[in-house]
Amino acid sequence: MPKFFTRERFGTPQFAALLLLFCFLAQCLWLIRLLIRATPTEPRSNVLIIAEGLREWHGQGIAGTPVGRGYIGMRQWQETQLGFHSDYDRNHSPLYYLIAAAPALIPAGAIDPQTGLSDAASGHWRWWIRAPYVIFGLLLGASLWYVARRLYGNSGGYIALALYCFSPLIVATTSMVLVEPEIGAAWGTFGAIFTGIAVAHTLYAPREVVLWNWRRILLLGVSLALAIGSQFSTIVILPLALVFMLYLAPGRRLAALAILIASCFVAALILFASYRFSPREFAAGFTHAELLPFVSPALRMSVTYRLLGTTLLRTGPAVMLLLAVSLVTYFAWPRTRYFGTTAPLLVWVIFLLMTVASPHTPGLGFGLLAVPFMFVFVAGLFADLLETRSRDLVRACVLGIIAAHALWSVLALSRLSF
Repeated sequence: MPKFFTRERFGTPQFAALLLLFCFLAQCLWLIRLLIRATPTEPRSNVLIIAEGLREWHGQGIAGTPVGRGYIGMRQWQETQLGFHSDYDRNHSPLYYLIAAAPALIPAGAIDPQTGLSDAASGHWRWWIRAPYVIFGLLLGASLWYVARRLYGNSGGYIALALYCFSPLIVATTSMVLVEPEIGAAWGTFGAIFTGIAVAHTLYAPREVVLWNWRRILLLGVSLALAIGSQFSTIVILPLALVFMLYLAPGRRLAALAILIASCFVAALILFASYRFSPREFAAGFTHAELLPFVSPALRMSVTYRLLGTTLLRTGPAVMLLLAVSLVTYFAWPRTRYFGTTAPLLVWVIFLLMTVASPHTPGLGFGLLAVPFMFVFVAGLFADLLETRSRDLVRACVLGIIAAHALWSVLALSRLSF
């Protein structure tokens, strides 16, 4: 126990990160409060998602499938609002519904799936049903800070986390305000990519590969399950993770492949459990899933690029300024072109292209998944600039821009009305 409470684990950087995450939590709670005060009931889509998950929690079917009595309402909503024409949810596994409905299982006044579902649309339950996504948002922020700090030092961690915590897009998504609950997919995707990279870095250690990495294998499996279970199309992170692992461990590629396969088995087991261990429904769910929702003509449509630009701008004007400087620096200064900055940049670009190519994906889709990688990339470039002779000027500029970013976000939030 004494070895656990060390300055390395609980020092000034950790407390600074906790302070930023507390600011993030405060913004989320304020935004949720505004929404609940302004709108008397929860949107029908959210209630139907909870209804599906709640029925499965009570053993009355499998969410997102024709098995059970509840999916008819969700199916009708999807057909009228989203244009889906399938007996199965093509974008989400039952895990997506189970997470949404988990707060309704709280013993004190738990919602009855038959008679009390309307409670989820009003009252204190509107706070509780957002709890999983607020937790995911906090965990994604903590993961972002941990990764950026390990890659670029304390300065990189602070920059990445500050951009994240005061991003209007992230705050709105985490609060589940006028957007679909997708922050779980974002955390799972981010965790899967960087856990795969972390595993590859350990393969040269003189220890038994699989047994020594069992914690990372489990973490990678949970990340994959959360990402793919929340959004089927995120299955594309599997080849991305594999490419990074093979690149980082050229002498241990079989070990890297074995670890990824083991993690996929863990993810498949979790998803299989969400289908109530029904092989038939598990197979049918993935058969009907839209794993690659790409529409090639969308790459030639200007409207898809405008939507992408809108998504990026919602991260904050200051972020766009820092991103522009980072891109110019990356291509102009060879020193910044190393794996630690190139990997998040590649993932960000790939996800942006997928955002344009899959305009029919519900919610923000890959546009949201790309944002944390953008923050990591920007943090890495400015961490490098802070090591130059002009570090004092760079530090002053970065602090000023991030302070303006935070102030703009908070003021915009205080003036918001629905």
